[in-house]
Amino acid sequence: MARIAGVDLPNNKCGEIGLTYIFGIGRSSAKKILNKCGIDASIKVGDWDDAQISAIRAEIASYKIEGELRSSVQMDIKRLMDIGCYRGIRHRSGLPVRGQSTKNNARTRKGKKKTVANKKKVTK
Repeated sequence: MARIAGVDLPNNKCGEIGLTYIFGIGRSSAKKILNKCGIDASIKVGDWDDAQISAIRAEIASYKIEGELRSSVQMDIKRLMDIGCYRGIRHRSGLPVRGQSTKNNARTRKGKKKTVANKKKVTK
């Protein structure tokens, strides 16, 4: 099993898909990395030799990945919340940030439904 950037890559996946298990590397980045290293993207991760793995590690070193990227994203969100912009306020209150409707959906951001009781009518 290849271990790159603290992540165990699955042996049974092809190289392009296997690299996407690293946070911050998607399909297009994986293709670029493999092309620069001269490795065929269809070769499975388990079939890589030590020289290929070290070439990939050297190429990935120039990318911002895993912990460094996660902390960078968190710092960006914290900055938005600190300056009090619209996006920061939405992050702070746990609502959708990118303009989605919240009347019917947005359960992922808002959490489980909270039933609100109706006002009782005054009888005369």
